[in-house]
Amino acid sequence: MGTLTYGTGREITLDDRTLSHLQIAIGLKLRRQEGFFFSWNETDTDTERHCAIWIDPGIPLVFRYDGIPSTPVNRNWLEQLTQSSNSARGLQLLPEEAAIA
Repeated sequence: MGTLTYGTGREITLDDRTLSHLQIAIGLKLRRQEGFFFSWNETDTDTERHCAIWIDPGIPLVFRYDGIPSTPVNRNWLEQLTQSSNSARGLQLLPEEAAIA
């Protein structure tokens, strides 16, 4: 499991494969100096909640992996993540299984 750290303290735990796809999708937006919402669902002690943060090019972002991300990129999944980042709702963390094959 890897960690996405936003700003000075917000940590989001994700598996390394998901984190590597998010790094690419988020990097594409930040490279263009675009801010956007990023939202995901998390479960804590049998409670599921929806979370969202505003990603801004001026706020530090750290992608920390447990291993070395060497798995191939699922281009369909990456395309869906990228498309969602351009919507009014922002980047939605969709499961890889939801990607069109």
